[in-house]
Amino acid sequence: MYLLGLIAAVQLLTLGSAPSAPSAPSAPSAPSAPSAPSAPEVRAAFLHAWQGYRRYAWGHDDLDPLSRKPHDWYGVPLLMTPVDAFDTMLLMGLTDEAADAKRLILERLSFDQDISVQVFEVTIRLLGGLLSGYEMDGDPRFLRLATDLGDRLLPAFRSPTGMPFRYVNLRTGEPRDPVSNPAEIGTLMLEFGTLARLTGRPVYYDTAKRAAEQLFARRSALGLVGSTIDVRTGAWQDSTSHVGGGIDSWYEYLLKSWRLFGDDDFRRMWEASVGPMHRWLADERFGGLWYGQADMATGARTGTRFGSLEAFLPAVLALAGDTARAARLMASVNRMWTAFGVEPETVDYATMTIGDEPGYELRPESLESAYYLYRLTGDERYRTIGAAMWTAIDRWTRTDAGFAALADVRTRTKRDRMHSFLFAETLKYAYLLLAPPATLDLNAVVFNTEAHPLRLMR
Repeated sequence: MYLLGLIAAVQLLTLGSAPSAPSAPSAPSAPSAPSAPSAPEVRAAFLHAWQGYRRYAWGHDDLDPLSRKPHDWYGVPLLMTPVDAFDTMLLMGLTDEAADAKRLILERLSFDQDISVQVFEVTIRLLGGLLSGYEMDGDPRFLRLATDLGDRLLPAFRSPTGMPFRYVNLRTGEPRDPVSNPAEIGTLMLEFGTLARLTGRPVYYDTAKRAAEQLFARRSALGLVGSTIDVRTGAWQDSTSHVGGGIDSWYEYLLKSWRLFGDDDFRRMWEASVGPMHRWLADERFGGLWYGQADMATGARTGTRFGSLEAFLPAVLALAGDTARAARLMASVNRMWTAFGVEPETVDYATMTIGDEPGYELRPESLESAYYLYRLTGDERYRTIGAAMWTAIDRWTRTDAGFAALADVRTRTKRDRMHSFLFAETLKYAYLLLAPPATLDLNAVVFNTEAHPLRLMR
């Protein structure tokens, strides 16, 4: 087991000599909050949501918190919430709840199901959660479940290009939906690579890496990727480039795969991708630094949308050593919260108006970036910013049975959905932001995009 310190003896991977950046600007002022929350209060919020799941949705994927009914993604439960929540429980010291979740997972979770699952979502939530569960708890049954799942996902990669289909049947191996996106193709390496390392079977590493390399090889002459691509032909179906949903974690995993595995090929792909991202997608025309949309072939600006999913980028830039740019972008992220009280899914940063997605889905990315910037710069103001964000989340989304997404941040109208990533990410990043830094050694792990910590080893 590796709790709290999480193998502190492991040394941080040196990310090379990044270009020197100017001093980071002052952190943005935080949205006002009635009082500063604490790590124990976030822990209590986790218990509140978990108890709602335990009472109304035990043995199912998720709890719909308004109707107090269970929700299963594919008709049969795959225990999304217990698997996603397990390592957060260990980090919070919730030993009884962790033992309860572990018992449920090991007794009931089976992947021998005649269902077609989304490869990306199942990989980041279930495969990532089982791997972190094994590394933190040490029970080999977690690894056996992870290996079984990995084997059942491998047939998705049987396309002419080696890039995976979006869905695969867990029992038959039949893939479907060939039109995918960079995030779903390139956000598999940390999990499959870790599975390869723990089992000694390189097929997992090689398969996921080939998919990433095939996508990278199809970037435009400008160095950009588009929104959708056919994995059978390698032809782009939508040439819009951006850093939001559908592309976001493509960039994240290039950097983190280099960091976790020390694989120089990922360093090369990251360095070849991050410069074009800054050149063609960054936009400084409207009172700050934003990242909008552009055509991957021409670089022409096609949109000025930014939102909750794009808010991951300050964390990744800070992890890469570019804290100056990360600080400027974090100011824009914080502006979405100060302008609307709770960040909407999208804003048009040219006018600072809410776009066509006015809701808030309990997303963690803004808290994630506040956490990384606080831990990597030591600037207490980032902790204040993140604390105010958590206060708003707790105030506006709490229900009697947990927390509910908002259908519209302007009216604070709730929607009957509590995603499992609330437990895996939102509550975890809020807790780690407010807890003592020694709670987790950020130099010893790499978080996957679902915030499951994977051990950094050489």
